[in-house]
Amino acid sequence: MTRSKPQGSFVEKGEPVRQRVLDAAERLLRSGKAEFSMRDLAAEAGVSFATPFNQFGSKAGIMHALSARRIESMTARYIAAAPPAEAEGRVRLAIEVAVAVMLEEPDVNRAVMGSIGTAGPARADALARSTAFWALALGIVDSEAAPHGQCGSDLPRQLALAFRGALSFWSAGELPDAELAPVALAIANTLMLGFAKR
Repeated sequence: MTRSKPQGSFVEKGEPVRQRVLDAAERLLRSGKAEFSMRDLAAEAGVSFATPFNQFGSKAGIMHALSARRIESMTARYIAAAPPAEAEGRVRLAIEVAVAVMLEEPDVNRAVMGSIGTAGPARADALARSTAFWALALGIVDSEAAPHGQCGSDLPRQLALAFRGALSFWSAGELPDAELAPVALAIANTLMLGFAKR
């Protein structure tokens, strides 16, 4: 059986297979094929039909891995932006960075967000990754302690849940692009105010 070459990009020899599959999934999403099949994905990645299953277990697993990519991008950009000293400014910056990542490719990210609500064969870790991102924004270095750690509260987890809620409405088309950042910021301010009052 001859493998087809990925459509749209050159695959360097030795490129990790997982990355090839994820890159191919993103290309399919960019071209408007949110309902791509695993066969479509394998062809786009230039791998055997079984490879996406072997690497990720299911399409839901692929979408969760794409979500993880977004959170990794948010974290890297947040760190590179030299966050301010005060918590409110760090959370504002985290929201600006997170929204910017999501709005760079809104159609792709809506497809990813819309599908990660689907359970897959493996346990997802989007909440843990997102909680760690918000813990970083709050200055909690130990992300394992983030849900109930140093600050004595579950504020990072609450911020993760709140931002995911805003993204859910955005993904469904109920929240316009221009409103995503202001809504997310208003939610974060409310949560932080409640935390400060405690």
